[in-house]
Formats: sequence, C-alpha cells, structure tokens
Amino acid sequence: MAATFEMDGVVEGHSQVSPPSSRAVFLTDLLKERSAETSLAPGRRPEPVHLHGVHDTSIHLVLPADRGDQLVELGWAEPHQHGDFGTEWMVYGPRNRHELEVILGLIAESIAFARGDSCLDGQRDAVQNVVLAGDHVGQDATGA
Repeated sequence: MAATFEMDGVVEGHSQVSPPSSRAVFLTDLLKERSAETSLAPGRRPEPVHLHGVHDTSIHLVLPADRGDQLVELGWAEPHQHGDFGTEWMVYGPRNRHELEVILGLIAESIAFARGDSCLDGQRDAVQNVVLAGDHVGQDATGA
C-alpha cells in the first residue's frame, strides 16, 4: 500500500464501493471521471483502483478491456464480478517482490487510463516485459 500512495498525483481514501478495510486511490488532479468505464465508482469521485484489506491482498482496478483480457490470459487477473463496462478487473495479490513490481505497474497503468494519459502505451510495454519475465500470480507453488 505504501508504494501505491507514494505515486505522484494520488491520495489515499476510503473506497466508495468496497468494504471499509479497502483503501481507494483517488487522483489529486481529477475530481470528475473522464467516462464511467475509467472508475470503479461511476458518477462519484474517480476511483481507478482500490486495494483490499490485509486479509485479502487482491486489487480491483480499471484498464482497457483488451489489456484486462490479456492479463486474464496470462493468469494475473479475472474480470471483476460486479463490472458493468468490461474495464473492471480483479488482480491477484502479489506473493513476492517480482509480483509486487508487476502489480505496482498495473496500478500505474490504471491511473494513466483513468487520466487519459498518452503515456499508457509506454507504461503498458514496460509492465508487459516484467509480466512475461516471471511466473503468473495465479499459479501456486506447483505451477497449477
């Protein structure tokens, strides 16, 4: 959580759509969403990411549908069970330093998506290289 809230242009808050133990990522420079599919809380303060509590280290975030589909195929995510737009994803919690780096990159991608940043493709490529270099988050110790 600390690394997430050290990112530029974000502040920590209570999630508008998740249990109280979840921590929302709010953007300091965007008080209204660009479009409903770029927030987990459409119609409210933009919330592109929220981190679940200490007993559930998964993360909900928004990403373009094709990117989320790619992460599902690679074993890093699954569609959000309450998604409305096909841009809401549940990313598995990291088990080690490598996976933490990947997750932080995906959080940065989600923030860029919410902002409409043109640097999204560069961020995506950087995270893709890390994703392909290691094991999938969804795998257990046996590789299943």
